[in-house]
Amino acid sequence: MPPSSAPAPAPALDERTAQLLDLAVAAVGGSRRDGQLAMAAAVTDAVSTGRHLLVQAGTGTGKSLAYLVPAVAHAVATGRAVVVSTATLALQAQIDARDLPRVAAALAPALSREPTWQLLKGRANYVCRNKLDGGFGAEEAALFDLPDSGPQDAGRLGREVQRLREWAARTPTGDRDEIDPGVSDRAWRQVSVTARECLGPQRCPAAAECFSERTRARAREVDVVVTNHALTAIDAVEGRATLPEHDLLVVDEAHELADRVTAVGSKELSSASVHAATRRVRRGAGHVPAALEQAADALAEVLEQVPPGRVTHWSQGLLSAVGAVRDAARSTLSELKEQADAAGADEAPEARGGRHLARAAVSEVFDVAERLAEHAEHDVIWTSASELRGPALHVAPLSVAGLLREKVFAERTVVCTSATLAVGGSFDAVAGQFGLRRASDGRSSMPWRGLDVGSPFDYPSQGILYVARHLPPPGRDGTGEAVLAELSDLVAAAGGRTLGLFSSRRAAENAAAEVRRRTGLTVLCQGEDRLPRLVRRFEADPAVSLFGTMSLWQGVDVPGPSCQLVVIDRIPFPRPDDPLMSARAEAVTAAGGNGFMAVSVAHAGVRLAQGAGRLVRSGQDRGVVAVLDARLATARYGEFLRRSLPDFWPTTSPEVARSALQRLAASSS
Repeated sequence: MPPSSAPAPAPALDERTAQLLDLAVAAVGGSRRDGQLAMAAAVTDAVSTGRHLLVQAGTGTGKSLAYLVPAVAHAVATGRAVVVSTATLALQAQIDARDLPRVAAALAPALSREPTWQLLKGRANYVCRNKLDGGFGAEEAALFDLPDSGPQDAGRLGREVQRLREWAARTPTGDRDEIDPGVSDRAWRQVSVTARECLGPQRCPAAAECFSERTRARAREVDVVVTNHALTAIDAVEGRATLPEHDLLVVDEAHELADRVTAVGSKELSSASVHAATRRVRRGAGHVPAALEQAADALAEVLEQVPPGRVTHWSQGLLSAVGAVRDAARSTLSELKEQADAAGADEAPEARGGRHLARAAVSEVFDVAERLAEHAEHDVIWTSASELRGPALHVAPLSVAGLLREKVFAERTVVCTSATLAVGGSFDAVAGQFGLRRASDGRSSMPWRGLDVGSPFDYPSQGILYVARHLPPPGRDGTGEAVLAELSDLVAAAGGRTLGLFSSRRAAENAAAEVRRRTGLTVLCQGEDRLPRLVRRFEADPAVSLFGTMSLWQGVDVPGPSCQLVVIDRIPFPRPDDPLMSARAEAVTAAGGNGFMAVSVAHAGVRLAQGAGRLVRSGQDRGVVAVLDARLATARYGEFLRRSLPDFWPTTSPEVARSALQRLAASSS
């Protein structure tokens, strides 16, 4: 079928789904919403026809119930599990702890039994019983016989690990997210393993007590499995069969899916990563082959001479250095295997486990080095420089559309939903990312529907989109005086109540300092404290503002008078020196398309919509979204970007924006 460029009309809602949805809505104390009904009908149609669904559902639609009700009904009727994948821990927890319990209880009488579900994460999210029992040997020299020494004799790391041991003795799930307060990544690594490091249920002596295996076994028996995009990507792309067999996948926060799959397929090689592997080998096997350490040092020396940026032409030195790492890693793996064969079955479990961790670390180095040495045309390779870790080589897939098409969409019916899928009023961009549109002719033999069910909010009366057309276009030298003055006037007019979304940490910090100086108001800035604590302070006091970068663009949900002004300093285009995005734009242009529009503008459209969506979170919210980038009003692509935003009442008048904010502040006091 041709690509669904414009949102399609929704199918009619069948009586059975309507009855089930009414039960679920009543259970959560809600009421029928037109968008929710339309979405539930479309999901039901997708389930019955096998046609993929891309559905944009604005904040307040009640989209989780709109897909959970038909999905749960399908799972119970067919006996086949449904998988729900999310991008954020917050939504994952909401579905697992709030939505599904209510839906299951409400639908149980109509479905003749209560539906079941399970939250499933990657292995590294669960404590490893075998590691706790010493099955992998000592991880750190600092962890000297912790149980005997006592927490008072250990450092911070030791105290954290001791707390983890005590928690592991009583937790029913072993899930890291249950630990409150949390622990450092370094401490968690002492009690957990990655999928590559895991011995597997056939060889692990603690398999019968394994938290991860218990959770996976439970997931094979339930109706709904709730997981995350990373695990969905690993299951589909790497073929690890972590998820149970399913014929329906619901992807919530679907605007993040392609990026998460890209992240799974992205790897790094550096002297630091190779030396980390050698330390694993030293602990697990007692010595390190000299070739591996020499290869690590040679790689560092070569990378010091390579400027940061995309690698398109390989020097002989770089080729040789990467090849040497690959060959040394291969040789080390052979030696480790020979050691294991010689040790036999009578070897102590901790020695066997330590060698397994060494093999996992070296195997990772080998795989990345081998992939880099191939420098395939479908990969993008670049170098970076870090003061902490030194220079590194990176590799990422040029596109994940083919992977998603063949490994995700071809295997099952997929429902993708988000508040921001139709970029510029069209589903073409996201359909292209998912492999639902062939690059050659824009058509697809894989049937899909695009549907925008709107939002229950009255955006034209609840919000103003103010574009500061009179300001100079943003430059590379940071935030200019005119922008800082405009920002300060807006925040002063709002009396605080401002969420500032900035293109960089430096821009946010400079703006926060300047607004404090000019207005005397309290401005919190990301990085000054843990983000959840900053958000709580922002929510609690309307006179307080919060400035920050990308994690605030999507992760803040503050309805009410504390957030009546959302400021966006500039259109969030990818960085011009971003190697992956630049390579993707070049590929589109080479194929005859417009790389800037297809990659940079589409990326900016999603981010803008996410940021602007922070303003109206309930039917009572009122406020202004202020974009301090004149290009949104003056550039040729500005109209496309504006179509990606909620339908706020538009203005380019600073006086109108300030007056509206002053009235809102007065009425909220």
